[in-house]
Amino acid sequence: MSEPLAGNARGEPRMVWIGEDPASKAVLDLARKVAETSTTLLITGESGTGKDHLARLIHELGPRRDAPYLKIDCASLPQELVESELFGHERGAFTGAVERKLGRLEMAEGGTIVLDEVAALSPSTQSKLLRVLEERQFERLGGTETLTITSRLIALTNSDLARLVSGGQFREDLFFRLSVLTISVPSLRARPMDILPLAHALLERGARVHGRAGVTFSEAVEKLLTLYSWPGNVRELRNAIERALVFSGGASLISEDFPESVRAADSSFGGALRSLEDVERDVIRATLEATRYKIGKSAKILGISRKTLLDKRKKYGLN
Repeated sequence: MSEPLAGNARGEPRMVWIGEDPASKAVLDLARKVAETSTTLLITGESGTGKDHLARLIHELGPRRDAPYLKIDCASLPQELVESELFGHERGAFTGAVERKLGRLEMAEGGTIVLDEVAALSPSTQSKLLRVLEERQFERLGGTETLTITSRLIALTNSDLARLVSGGQFREDLFFRLSVLTISVPSLRARPMDILPLAHALLERGARVHGRAGVTFSEAVEKLLTLYSWPGNVRELRNAIERALVFSGGASLISEDFPESVRAADSSFGGALRSLEDVERDVIRATLEATRYKIGKSAKILGISRKTLLDKRKKYGLN
């Protein structure tokens, strides 16, 4: 996870990577090395691990830090808008294109362009992106002028691109172009030493937002946070802490302020054993909440099929 720092007067990064676990430190070492290069970078990892924060940190650590940093969410935008955002368009290029629009490739001007969830790109956009990476050139939609790209491209994904290539859903040549340099961000459960440092940083930030300066974690909560597996990773941890801040009225956050799914990690909490169905329901609910009810992402995190997840969601009434 990264967080803002004050100022950048001496060219220092405005973002930091919070992590004490050896796995996190290895990621940071890689980030520092690749930051000085201009090679296309692929960052992989589960949803909520901090891929976008790492991309921003790499931008801040490198020589492009004072140039634009622009991001496109390939999964949330319709594909025709993704191409327009990336390449720009000329007036009349398509219905609704009433004037020329510059794309991110043109606007970045030597900075960094981040493609979030690059696996969601359509075959047509994949083909055009491959040309950009190979020739460093592109045209606006509906245009004939060839423009040169001077910015660096960083692609993010929580998908297994190699598997998608095998299934014919992603271009193999584009995969090889994107993966020249790759950083895999471990899940939060794979870097347990990061949990408390991240939790304290998130608590401090959340306390400022909610006017709760000075609030702390109880000793029981710190134990609870380290016991839970955090299927939604850092994003779920942040959401759980924000929820606790909203529901807590004391100077210290206690176990009861956290969601049942988190409390269930400590079998001693509540003094009673819980059924397997209760545990499963709470884990599925927490995962759905962490991914904002994105079925595909939730199913992948849980290690089950979409159909199984939909069946269990219906069974447990998780709407």
